[in-house]
Parts: sequence; structure tokens; C-alpha cells
Amino acid sequence: MAERARTVAPARHQYPVIDDLGLAAARHADRLLASAREREHARWTAYLEPLPDRLRDEDLRGLRSAAVRARAAYGPKDSIRDVLPADLTEPFLEAIDRLLREINRTRD
Repeated sequence: MAERARTVAPARHQYPVIDDLGLAAARHADRLLASAREREHARWTAYLEPLPDRLRDEDLRGLRSAAVRARAAYGPKDSIRDVLPADLTEPFLEAIDRLLREINRTRD
């Protein structure tokens, strides 16, 4: 049997800027989640629930996936902006965009 080569991803802590940006995004996600729960938006609560922990704990590949998922909440037809206040949604969007830019820069 041929063994598949395993790609070992660098540990997240090896990229302190990305780690810091992920943690900042997680704090914003916590606030959004709390607001969605407070307003009893079940759909957005379910959507947001996994994101804070993923943004805090995932490796680089998982972190990028979580950030892309978070970014998808800002769709053209269905957006988190439609139900939660801008003082929460806009800082989260900015944090996610910064995180994705840094991840993409690191991958180049």
C-alpha cells in the first residue's frame, strides 16, 4: 500500500499576527452572538454559535474556513446586517476582512 504524504500545517502560534486577528474576530463574534440571542434570532444564533470558538481555536486551514463562513453572513440578499446593529456587524466584518487578508498574504 502506498502511503499518502501528509501535509503538516504550521501551528497557528507561529503566525502571531494571524493569531491576534483571529482572537479579535472571535471577540466580535461573541458580541454578535450575544446580540442575536438577546433579539431571539434563532437562525443567526445557530449560524454564529460555532464561530467564536473556531476563530479562537482552529489551525490555519480551519481558521480560514471559519473566516470565510463568517464573511458569508454578509450576503447580498440575506445579510446579518439586516437584523443586527451596525455597531456590531461592521467591526466584525472589518475584523474578518483583515484576518482573511493576512491569511492570504501568508499563503502567497
